[in-house]
Amino acid sequence: MNHRLYRIYNQLPNPLQNLFVTAYNILSYKRRMGGQYSHWLNHFRNNFNLSIDELQKEQLRRLKFLLEHAQKNSPYYSILFNEIDFSNFTSISDLQALPFLTKEDIRKNIDEIISGPKSKLKLAKTGGTTGKSLNVYYTYNNGQERFAMLDAFRGEFGYKLGKRTAWFSGKSLITARDIRKNRFWKTDYWYKVRYYSTFHIKDDYLKHYIHDLMKFKPEFMVGFPSSILEIARYGLKNGYEFPSGVIKAIFPTAETLTKEMRADIETFFQTRMYDQYASSEGAPFIFECKKGNLHMELQSGVFEVLDENDQPSQTGRLIVTSFTTEGTPLIRYDIGDSVTLEDPDKVCSCGNNNPMVKEILGRIDDYVYSPENGKINIVNIANAIKDVKGIVRYQVIQEELNSLMFMIVADNQIYNKDCETLVSK
Repeated sequence: MNHRLYRIYNQLPNPLQNLFVTAYNILSYKRRMGGQYSHWLNHFRNNFNLSIDELQKEQLRRLKFLLEHAQKNSPYYSILFNEIDFSNFTSISDLQALPFLTKEDIRKNIDEIISGPKSKLKLAKTGGTTGKSLNVYYTYNNGQERFAMLDAFRGEFGYKLGKRTAWFSGKSLITARDIRKNRFWKTDYWYKVRYYSTFHIKDDYLKHYIHDLMKFKPEFMVGFPSSILEIARYGLKNGYEFPSGVIKAIFPTAETLTKEMRADIETFFQTRMYDQYASSEGAPFIFECKKGNLHMELQSGVFEVLDENDQPSQTGRLIVTSFTTEGTPLIRYDIGDSVTLEDPDKVCSCGNNNPMVKEILGRIDDYVYSPENGKINIVNIANAIKDVKGIVRYQVIQEELNSLMFMIVADNQIYNKDCETLVSK
């Protein structure tokens, strides 16, 4: 939602704000689920049980397509791959001959990396939880494929758009009037989605979240696990009993999910969590199955796990090549995360033959604390500055309750007064 729409939204009374959210979602989902969405949704549903040989064959086919597409359409890759004949690629391991792509490469060269005019691509800004956010560009077809892949995964657990869902994301929809009324949510009436604020996770408010969740009775929960965790722990500590059999599944997003977090959330809400891994840049997907195992979806990309010497390893940093990034091709992208692979001989009884990941070694997500609003997680902090130009990296330090220290590495060529304005706020 752009700034002009936000200004209009903030002036509306609560019932009209809910209608505004509903109308906005109808238009958004029409775009997301248009074009090739249905094709891709059927594709992933019908190819859930492919053999490992079939998966690897499809993976190689799509890899060669992406490489040739980038070589032909991206000025950056046209130079980088100038003397390479990708028709000679016969194995995924041939990818190791290509250089890595870093976040700094994207930040400095985005106009040369993209593979078409910006007017025909969709801009996405990453959260930037490890530094400054990045601008990347999707083709509309790739965006629809990613939504279809995600919906196919969630559909394995009964989810479908239109089923009653509680959503905890970075949408800033709550006004001062809402806070005075202890109302920390807005509702999409058409798709039956209730958006709960992740900016007001404070003990004084959490009982109102729990009371409304019990009243709303969502079949599914989606969103930041750190926010859901605070509600669960508050409920456990204060003797609330969330009714069993209401929530069928919880799908965490954007943050690392630890065993301790999972235990508390599943205990309070009396349901199972099913994790996923991707990124705003468009990284390939890792999905958790019904048996609790994490599978690398080979139809979405290539996953390399490398040690400190850039050699293949069971545990190491993750290098990804994503097939749904034709707009901003991510080829051997150093995404900044690490994983431990499962024993390659282990077979999952769920029927999914994609290779398994034993553990995603993400960082424990940080937060700052606001006396007025409680815990504010790192994703919301990152979203607050992603539109500010000129920040290469940043660090937020809170040593006192009522103050924050912002440390910024600036790009002197494009750094401007917006940065000082942000910090002063």
